[in-house]
Order: sequence, then structure tokens, then C-alpha cells
Amino acid sequence: MAVKIVPAHTVPGHKWPTRLELTTLMEEQTIEDLDALTQMGGARRLCEMLGADMEAGLPHPVSDFDERRAEFGENKFEERKLTPYWKYALRQCKEKIIVLLLFMATLELVVKSIWGKDQDERTEAIAESCVLYMTVCIIVNVAALLDWKRERMFEALTKRLAASNKRFIIRDGKQMEVTDQDICVGDIVSFNAHMAAIISCDGIFLSGKDVKTDESALTGEPEPIAKNEEHPFMISGTTVNAGGGTMLVIAVGDYSIAGKIKKSVYGQGETEPSPLYSKLHAMANTIGAVGIACASVAFIAMCIWSFGVHKKDAAELLDIFLVTLGVLACAIPEGLPLALVIALALTSNKMTKENNLVKTLNSCETMGSATTICTDKTGTLTTNRMTVRGANITGLDIEVTTGGSVGQALKDDSRIQADLKELLAHLCGCCTMNESGIRYEPGSSVPTFQGNPTECALLKMAQEMGFDYEAIRNEVVGRSPTTLDQGSAKVFTSSRKMMSWTVRRPGGGYRVYAKGASEIVLGRCTRLHQAGDIRDLSEIEAKHIMDTTISKFANNAMRTIGVAYRDIDMLRPDALDAATLNSDGSPAYACETGLTLLGVLGIEDPLRPEVAPAIAKCYKAGIDVRMVTGDNLQTAIAIAKGAGILNMELHCDKAGQVLPKRAMEGKDFRKYVHDISNGEAVFNQAKFDQIWPYLRVLARSSPDDKLTLAKGLNGSQVYKDKARCAELLRDDQIVVFPDRQVVAMTGDGTNDAPALKSADVGFAMGIAGTQIAKDAANIILLDDNFASIVVAAKWGRNVFDSIQKFLQFQLTVNASILIINVICAVADKKSPLTVLHLLWLNLIMDSAASIALASEPPTDQLLERPPVNRNDSIVTGRMLVNIVGMACYEISLMCGLLWSYEWIPDLEFHGLEVATGKKSKHYTMLFNTFVLLQVANEYNSRFLRGEWQIWRGLSKNPLYLVISLGTMLVQVILVQIASPIMSYPLKIHPEGLSAAQWFICIGFAAGTLVVQQFLNLAYLAVSFALGIPSEGQRPK
Repeated sequence: MAVKIVPAHTVPGHKWPTRLELTTLMEEQTIEDLDALTQMGGARRLCEMLGADMEAGLPHPVSDFDERRAEFGENKFEERKLTPYWKYALRQCKEKIIVLLLFMATLELVVKSIWGKDQDERTEAIAESCVLYMTVCIIVNVAALLDWKRERMFEALTKRLAASNKRFIIRDGKQMEVTDQDICVGDIVSFNAHMAAIISCDGIFLSGKDVKTDESALTGEPEPIAKNEEHPFMISGTTVNAGGGTMLVIAVGDYSIAGKIKKSVYGQGETEPSPLYSKLHAMANTIGAVGIACASVAFIAMCIWSFGVHKKDAAELLDIFLVTLGVLACAIPEGLPLALVIALALTSNKMTKENNLVKTLNSCETMGSATTICTDKTGTLTTNRMTVRGANITGLDIEVTTGGSVGQALKDDSRIQADLKELLAHLCGCCTMNESGIRYEPGSSVPTFQGNPTECALLKMAQEMGFDYEAIRNEVVGRSPTTLDQGSAKVFTSSRKMMSWTVRRPGGGYRVYAKGASEIVLGRCTRLHQAGDIRDLSEIEAKHIMDTTISKFANNAMRTIGVAYRDIDMLRPDALDAATLNSDGSPAYACETGLTLLGVLGIEDPLRPEVAPAIAKCYKAGIDVRMVTGDNLQTAIAIAKGAGILNMELHCDKAGQVLPKRAMEGKDFRKYVHDISNGEAVFNQAKFDQIWPYLRVLARSSPDDKLTLAKGLNGSQVYKDKARCAELLRDDQIVVFPDRQVVAMTGDGTNDAPALKSADVGFAMGIAGTQIAKDAANIILLDDNFASIVVAAKWGRNVFDSIQKFLQFQLTVNASILIINVICAVADKKSPLTVLHLLWLNLIMDSAASIALASEPPTDQLLERPPVNRNDSIVTGRMLVNIVGMACYEISLMCGLLWSYEWIPDLEFHGLEVATGKKSKHYTMLFNTFVLLQVANEYNSRFLRGEWQIWRGLSKNPLYLVISLGTMLVQVILVQIASPIMSYPLKIHPEGLSAAQWFICIGFAAGTLVVQQFLNLAYLAVSFALGIPSEGQRPK
């Protein structure tokens, strides 16, 4: 319906309240201030002052939206100021090694340009110093650019998260789903404890029943606060934990209560570094210490030879210092922690494209170690496209023709009286949340479900029966927006597993409509409709309904929903029935007992086609999958078998029945793993350890069960009991991971938040998930699909592999540079690698290599080995063989070329001797060979487990090829094309190298590829001889 609303500020003599008045009202939160502002008109008058209708909201579109934003602000927090590029560059300039290099370059420029022996030395000093400045400038800018881009990647992530936060508002009398930024002052926001629990702006309570909010995060008050006309102030940043209703928005963004608090503490929180980051940082310090020791040895040796033996002048000390600094620049692997940050940042971006919105970067790494995934069923394993496929109404099975619908069959079935059809349609329309609805896009006949998919299926059935659910909601007293205070809503909770809505009956009294888990609703019924009559429901009949109708639907993998009602004389919404208990032991609402059963509906939610293959990949990868669902046990088992969670050979007997402990109901699970002490249930880890290795399906579970699973799996020490692990493997083919369990948990409800927080990695549903669940999670599944979790596991393992690849590459270069320089220093041989050579190598090693190797995409082979053990060393035995073997090849080759070089073609002569030393073709070849060795070895480092096809996957990583070929191109330019210019600073031959010399350099570089294959074969031979299993192989 279209509602004509005139913006308040266009009415003569009328204007909006000021922003200060509204924010002061929220700060003081007194009824007296509200009455003073509205001249005793209350919330309705405030709506009028802001140009909104109390029931219909603002017009759509809001013509004065921009004016409202200008006056009251946007509903978003002020963006944190990003660090400018120059600050990152300045931070890099303060690094000790950079400061030392700049100091030495300046010292050389001043000393040698003034007191140089001849013009050549002075020219060389100027050229070398200038190139040093340029090189330092490049290093500083590359590091600053990486930091600058990383911060902006985080900012983009924050904006993506904000865009995923959806709210419900009312405009033109229609409910709309919008983002936070689309809300303005004057909007009417719809909220409830089930799907719209987060209050994102300050407001005034307008309508609702039994509304309570949790304000403990702001006020410290542990008890929920009731909200009504006497206590109308809804505070941003709080959550609704009971009831539902509407509120008028009066303060948004930075001007709201939460906005002011956030602004005052912006940027104070610091995250703890991940275990892998800490490991890498410690390793970098250790390697750096070794590098400093080696550089010190080289420095002392060069000083002894220069001043003690050759009696050179003090100017030689500058050259020695510069060479030592170059060694230190390469020896200190500051790129190790940087490589992890780059790998995580690149991974998070890639994962977003594959429907994993990463909130915390460390969770990418943790997923590589995941050993267990505890997943929901609805929407994660299934499509979440609910359809009513079966129905038993008043004891009559509804036959559905091929291609037909249950709603149409009900409409056409003459056995069911018209008043019962109307009763069922009213139940569907009344006993569902406002946020649940069906929309049709212009020009489309395919319905779009909005809100809860199960409720949407019921509403679609009502439509097919010929009823307008929106008209029912607007006409029934106690359910319509204007008469909500005459009814009572009890929204769904996991402890009750049902929902009810009490409305007025036209003839007097009240009617309670109830729907929920079929066995729960059936247990609350004392009467039933059958063949047009209402009679008492006996235990035998209840069991018959359970064994026939409910079991039949459940065995066909349908979710079973019981629908019932009760007529009462008086409205007592908070009255309790101590004789009837909910699943958590709390007394049931009296209005939800003594019901009359109307029927049972079977709702089909088909299994996603990609789920079964994804779960097969999980088991192959050593990741156990456990399904945790609120559905009944039979439905859960049927879905689990179809998905492959329950394997007919491993988890079922010959008759196809599930073996003990493999599938349980929540109530049995809780009894099994808890002891009763002083009337309270106390978790028993030992009992939990007796059951969890077998458990695959937990049905009729509560959020507390999820929390118990997460904490119990994390705390389990079963892996230390080697005898039991061997017994589980022998008798039940159950492999227990040889370290603590790393748990990934999915959740969509508000009550799932503690379990998501407790798990190592929490996955919230991006479509069906509540905002609280999303806030608690580490990763948001944008498509609510289990297959996307497997993608996250693959990317997580890829992060660890990327770090190992970079580590293997860098440690090889580090070892080679250190040992070559120490050998040259001790042997009184001029090192072929000058300070500028070493800085160029440092650029290749740290920044370029970390990006190249971190950008390697994951392969399916990553899921063919067990999870990463977080307590294992980062450097594996095979990596150590590769590092030591390749370093030996590079060192022996360089030393061989350094001392034995007469055979090299096209070398120039000084008299009868071959020219050597700086600016000679001999030393130019040495420098060129060493750089090409690293370029070639970078291809070897792409693989960690003896793979011989080093070209595999190159076409999928263009960034790697660009960096590798770019490095090669720059090397050719430096040595060959720009050699006349670079001869002085780089101390290379001004004519470059001949074709034959290039061929030799490339040949030696290609030798690394051959050496790597030899190392692979040697490792395999030794492993086979010693009986060592291949790395990544699951124990048998």
C-alpha cells in the first residue's frame, strides 16, 4: 500500500528536531526528556516530527534522504584514517640496516670523492654511492608499497563485511532488507531475537511484545532489559534476546551511543600474532644471529688480511664495511614474517572470490591444520530451498501428483473441511516472523524467499492453497502491526525448538498458533483433529504418528514440522508450566502446552550436489566431518548417508543400521558426557573421549552441544594414548590425528556465537546467519555451502606450503652467500659479490620471491595428505636435504669458478695472465651465474615433496611468471645493455659478457634443475632403505 507522507521539514512552521536534541535524548534516556521534546506526544509524535508514519515508515524512495544524512549523519562509523604512503617509506628508512647503508654510502661519497687516489677512484665512488642510494630507494619503496597495499586490502575487507550486514526496515508500509548505510534517521526498523537481533542505531521503541535486550556490553548490566513504552530507548550495539517489534531511528553512525564509544577507542585493539608468524619471527632472529656471526668472521678476516698482512691504508676499511653490510642485508631474513603476511593477504582475497569472506587473516593459516569440521545441515549441506513435499493433515495423507504441490493438493482435497484449510493458512501466516516473506521480481514468475527458508515454504504452501498471508497478517487482531499489543509472540529458540503466536479470536478469547519440531509439538499435544472431529490424543496414537507419518517423512530426508493450536480464554504470555520442560531443563510456556494437533508437514531441502564429493575430499585429506543439526535423528541419518558422512561400510552394520555411537540425539549426548554434581551438569572429558572418535551425526542438538563439541575436541588427549589409537585403527578403521584436534565449526544462529568463538575457526552463514553469528565468526560463507569450507581448508594448507617454499628458497640463498663470503674472507680472496650485488640479491630474495611463491594457487593434491601438524617444524627433512644439497652445489660451483677460470672462453688478458677481480669478465660471470642460480632455483622451490614436473601449474600463476621473467630481464639489462653505465657502481665489465659466457652461465643455472632431481632420487632411495614413509602419507 502506498502511504503519502510529507517530510516534516517541508510543512510550514515545522522542522525536524536537531541532531543535538536527539543525541541528548539518547544520552539521558528519560521519559521526561522525551515528553519535553514531543510536548507529551511520545513516540507517535516523534515519528510525526521526523516525517514518518508509525506503522508505514518513511515513503519509498525517501525523497529527502540526502538532507537527512546531511542533518543527522550517515549510519556508518567514521572511517579510520589510512596511513599515508610516505609514513610507510619513512618507517622503512628507520630500519637499522637501511640507516647503516645510507651512512656508509654517504661516507664513501665524501671520503673518496675528496681524497680519492685518482680520477677513476673518485668517479667510481660517486657512481657506486649514487647506485647505493637508488638501490636503497627501491628497497624502501617496495617494502613501503607492500605495507601500503596490505592496509588497503584490510580496509576493503572491512567494507565488504559492512555490505554483508543486512537490516529490516519499513517504508511505504512494506518491509525491506537493506544495509546499515541505507538506514537514516526517521526510518522504522523491524527487529527480533531470531533473525534481526543486532541494533545498529539508536532508536525509540514503537511496538512489540516481550522485548528484552542484552546491554551488558555497554552498561555491564548482566540481566536482559525489558523494552516497552515505559522503557523505550533502544541502544545501538546491543542485541535483542527475546521478542520482536519495531523502533524509530533517531541517531546513527558516529552520533549514536555505539558510534561515540567506538570513536573514542578507535585503533586501540591489537591482535595476537599467529603461531606460524611467531615461529617465523623466531627463526628469522636465529638466522639473523648466525648471519651476524658469519659477517663478523668475514669482517675480522678481511681486516687481518688488509691491515695486518697487506698493510693497506684506512680507506680500505670503507670497502670492508660495505661488503659486510651487504652480507648482513642478505643474511637477516626480514622477509620471512613479511612472506606470511603477503601469503595471508593474497589468500584472503582469493578466498573471497570463492565465497569465503575472511575476517581474521590468521584463520586462513589455521584452516590448513583443521582436523575436524562440525557442520550444520540446513543450507550448508542442503540447498536451503525449502519446499513442503509431504503433509498429513487431520490424519489424512495428502497425495501429490507429479509436478504438483502440497498446497494445491490441499486446496483440491475435498476430504478436508474449508474451515480447517483456513485454520492451517492462518497458522502459516500468523506463526511466522515478519522478516519471512515471498517476493516476485518484476517480469519473473520464480519466487524469491526472504527470511527464514522453512517459514517461506509454509507461506508458499498457504499461497498455493489460495490464501494471502500478508492479508492474514494485516487483518488478524494480535498479529497486525497496529494490534501487536493485543497478542503475544514467542519466537523460536533452540531450547524450545518451537514458536508460537497468540492472537485474538473473533468470537472472544484467544488462539495460540504453534509450529516446531514434530516430536516436540506432538509431545505438547493432548488432543488431535481427525476426520473432522477433535478428540483426546492417547500415547499409543502419538507413538503411531511418530512411527508412521514422522518416520516416513524423516526416512525420505525431509524435515518434519508439527502444526498445532490451542484456544484459551485469557492471555497470560509469561505463565509457565513446571510439569513440562524444555530441552535445557527450563519450564515450558503454559500457552505452548495442551495443544491440539492439526497435522505434520514434511519439508524437503535437497542435498547440494557438490557436497558428497567435497566430503569425500575431506576424508581423503584426513579431515573428519561431523554433522550437528536440530533435525530429528532419522532425517539427519538419511541426509548424512546421502552426503557420505555416514559410510555404509564403516558406520553401518550388514543390515544397514547405524552402529552405536555413530549417530546420537542431543539429549543422549548430554547425558553421556556430563556428570551431575550438586544438581548441575559438569562436563567429563574422559567420557567425551570415549565417544567422539566414533561420533558422526548429532541430531536434535542445541547450541550448547556445539560448544561442548568444540571445547571437548580441543581438550582431548586421545592422541597421546598410542595403544587406543592403534585399537581404533585396527578395529574400526578410525585414524586419530597425532596432535590435538583443530576444529572448524559452522553456525547461523545467535546462540551459535559461543561455539563459533570457541572453535579454532568459526564459519558463519552469510545468507541465513544472524549478525551476532557473523560477528563471532572468523570466516563468513557467502554461499552457505559446505564445499566452500573445503576450499578454505585447501587454501589454508596452501598458505603453509607457500611459507615453506619461500623458506626453502631463502635459506638456500642465505647459506650460499654467507659461506662464500666467509671462504673468500678467510682465503684472502676478493669476494665476487659486491655490496650492490648483494642488495640486488636481497631484493630478489625478500620482496620478489615472497610475492612470487606466495601467489602459487592451491592444487587438489593438497587435499591428498593429512592436515598440517602445528607443532611440527616448519623445515621438514626433505626441505633440509634440498637446502643443504642446493647450497653445496652453488658454493662448490662458485668456488670452482673463482679459483679455476682459465678455461672460460672470451676472458680478457692482462699481459700473459687472465684478468680477474672487479670489473673483469671473470667476476662479472660469477655475479651473473649466482643470480641466475637463484632464478632457476626459485622454480625448484615451487615444490616441496620431490615433484619432478617443475613447470606444472605455471600457466595458472601469471604473477609468478611476470616476477621470474622480470628478474631475468632486469639482470640482462644490468649486465649486458646497461653495462657501460653500470660498470663503475656494479664493478662489472663495461662490455658485458659474450654469447658463449652467457651460455655457460645459463648452463650452470640449469644445473640446479638436474641437481634437484638427483636430490629427489637420493632422498627416495635413503627413505626406502630406512623404511621412512613418504611425507604427507597417512599412517596405515
